[in-house]
Amino acid sequence: MIKKACLAILFMAVCTLTVSAQNADAILGKWLSPTSEGQIQIYKKGSKFFGKLVWMKVPDEDGKPKLDKFNPDPTLRSRPKLNLEILKDFVYDGDNVYEGGTIYDPQSGKTYSCKMTLKGDILKVRGYMGISLLGRTENFSRIK
Repeated sequence: MIKKACLAILFMAVCTLTVSAQNADAILGKWLSPTSEGQIQIYKKGSKFFGKLVWMKVPDEDGKPKLDKFNPDPTLRSRPKLNLEILKDFVYDGDNVYEGGTIYDPQSGKTYSCKMTLKGDILKVRGYMGISLLGRTENFSRIK
């Protein structure tokens, strides 16, 4: 009897972890920026989530790739914006919330703390400094 109860509890725990992992992976895929000028591919490394700029409406300036020219590190200013990892180190926190990560803004060269919330096919991305109340949220749309 005790053996059956332990097996049942173990089975429920495994099922719960599987459902949680599936919910966490719902963020994976391509997302269109609010301005429709870029697409972010969100992917997973280990248990953390990352995102890189995989498409730009205007990827070139004067026939050359747009560069990360506002980066605070002068050695990185010559790298192209395309394929730049701008979302880093997010952890799924349950309830479709991803926290603990950062977002890099190549338009300003600044990196902000960030929280993402998945609402169906909308990804609410909130960048902030210090506390989440002092920030800005932008809505990205899933690309199907």
